[in-house]
Amino acid sequence: MSDVAFDFLRVYLKERSGLALGPEKLYLIESRLGPVCRRFGLASLADLCTALRMHRAGVEQAVVEAMTTNETFFFRDRVPFDMFRDVLLPRAITARAGTRRLRIWSAASSSGQEPYSLAMLLREAAPRLAGWHVEIVATDLSTEMLEKAKAGLYSHFEVQRGLPAQLLVKHFTQVGDRWRIDPGLGGMIDFRQLNLLQPFDQLGAFDIVFCRNVLIYFDMATKSDVLHRIAKSLAPDGAVLLGAAETVIGLTDALVPDGGHRGLYRKGVVASPAFQAAPLRAAV
Repeated sequence: MSDVAFDFLRVYLKERSGLALGPEKLYLIESRLGPVCRRFGLASLADLCTALRMHRAGVEQAVVEAMTTNETFFFRDRVPFDMFRDVLLPRAITARAGTRRLRIWSAASSSGQEPYSLAMLLREAAPRLAGWHVEIVATDLSTEMLEKAKAGLYSHFEVQRGLPAQLLVKHFTQVGDRWRIDPGLGGMIDFRQLNLLQPFDQLGAFDIVFCRNVLIYFDMATKSDVLHRIAKSLAPDGAVLLGAAETVIGLTDALVPDGGHRGLYRKGVVASPAFQAAPLRAAV
């Protein structure tokens, strides 16, 4: 690939998906976009650049989706989900007792394992949420991943990654060599296509936001912008969970660490009493 083609694709991807790609990622572009060239009958990455400049139908989405990392699994890293169950949900039940409404955003939700994990925890807490309106909004840049998430159908390998056996038996039905999640859990989730680089005010306000393992692919300015806008979408006493390798430090003052819980953040104001830290209990 020529330097001209690499520079064009690097800028193109940065503007449309936020991916910050240095020269060391040349191999990644070649390996992921080669199949896109073959799919559209293009002889080279230079021809792919030409197709992008000419806005050829389907090429832009295919390029962006090919370069998107979709690594995910059920209850990934476990601790954030324990924190949701043991800290955030009890806080919310207390703080929202008057309205009995709870809104959760799973940003960059990929093929759906994160929002479905949250839905399973909410189903387990159903007795405490009787009469509540609980909504999970799950967004992703990739339409392909969103379609997979909506289908709720996973391979044996996918359900073995992070999903406790008792939850597999309880919430999934085997269909041939794959597993289908309970449609009732799918009904708790509103899947939407969304680019985090674009405005997301239309989503409304949220009590809890999961935005994990996506900011690591952005440069500092993009991270700062996304975090600032997430803070604006957060309820005054809401909470944000980031990935283990992500932080708000040095990026924004709109969010600050919440208590002693790693990866948990709140708005940069004094938290309401209902949302003071609650102790973690051991995982079930």
